[in-house]
Amino acid sequence: MKSFPFDAVNADLEATLIQTRNHLHSHPELSFEEHNTSKFITQQLLSIGIDTIQSNGNTGVVALIAGKNPSKKCVALRADIDALPIQEENEVPYKSKNAGIMHACGHDVHTTCLLGAARLLYENRDNFEGTIKLIFQPGEEKSPGGASILIKAGVLENPKVESIAGLHVAPDLKVGTAGFKQGPYMASADEIHLTIKGKSGHAALPHLAVDVITAAASFITQIQTLLQRKKNPLQPFVLSFGKIQGGETTNVIPESVHILGTFRTFDEAWRASVKTHIETVCADVCQQYGASFELQIPPGYPCLINDPQLTSTVQNSASALLGKENIIDLPARMSSEDFSFYAQSIPATFFRLGTQNDSEATAHSVHSSRFDIAPEALKIGALLMANAGLAMLQNENIH
Repeated sequence: MKSFPFDAVNADLEATLIQTRNHLHSHPELSFEEHNTSKFITQQLLSIGIDTIQSNGNTGVVALIAGKNPSKKCVALRADIDALPIQEENEVPYKSKNAGIMHACGHDVHTTCLLGAARLLYENRDNFEGTIKLIFQPGEEKSPGGASILIKAGVLENPKVESIAGLHVAPDLKVGTAGFKQGPYMASADEIHLTIKGKSGHAALPHLAVDVITAAASFITQIQTLLQRKKNPLQPFVLSFGKIQGGETTNVIPESVHILGTFRTFDEAWRASVKTHIETVCADVCQQYGASFELQIPPGYPCLINDPQLTSTVQNSASALLGKENIIDLPARMSSEDFSFYAQSIPATFFRLGTQNDSEATAHSVHSSRFDIAPEALKIGALLMANAGLAMLQNENIH
């Protein structure tokens, strides 16, 4: 079997996809708390007939679809299942029922598309060779990321996965299109947690205190300037600080300042060296001001690099379905994805699903309290994922 045509999703399945997405959207759960979501996914898989199912990473769900000669090759399809701590503002029948939680990044869509692909693949399992592993992954939105946890738990083993594909909603792309990018696609992301400690005192007597506010300002300007001088300007990176908290009033120098930031790059060697630069500047500034500091930069998500050959293979399958004119060449982006952990281990490709129609409701960006999609995208996403699985199985050059 080469691929599924457009009419492989009949009216009944299309209606099921919409019902599934609406249910998931109405019942979002935060990262690593997706207990009801994983139960729902398991029920849906069982209703399809897929009974080789296991829990993984506590709330993760992994299932196998065995075709003919199942030991020949195993490939994987991944969807993330967690939601964000956002209060939904859409007034729709499927609005979130969980206060302060919303599927604002489209993971309900990703899960629905993979469940749709699962049905197509299972019902046609006698028409392809090999095994397809379905990975419904928790915790993409929260470091250290569900992907890293599942990999440590052996999700890419037993049977060993040779390649993997995943998709993500794209509200900037029209329904009926899909976007691909070979090579480096999404940046690494590391969080910076810094506390500068000094000595509190009267603002009119700074010589009797240790001014952590000024020290914090000095650190931020120095590290930004240093990194701009150390890095080739043709190679992009981002260092941004999203929070500075210290003090309560106008005339008191506080005892401490808390600084939160993020660093992103496509260069893993530069990523490692920047951590050293940050610590060095912290130490120098604090020595100048007589302050001390506590710095934590926990390991974040690595750069996501799409395997060129695998990406070309999956892109060709998408082109056959949608038409070459509806395949979009994506630029690299500074946002991050924990799908990158899979790409560090095996050939991987991560592509975008167009979800916008001509309505204003579908034009809002991800992480918006008004994010929504055109329901027609669900059918296309299911077909793209199913065909990606078949394309990976059939390509003998991807290992």
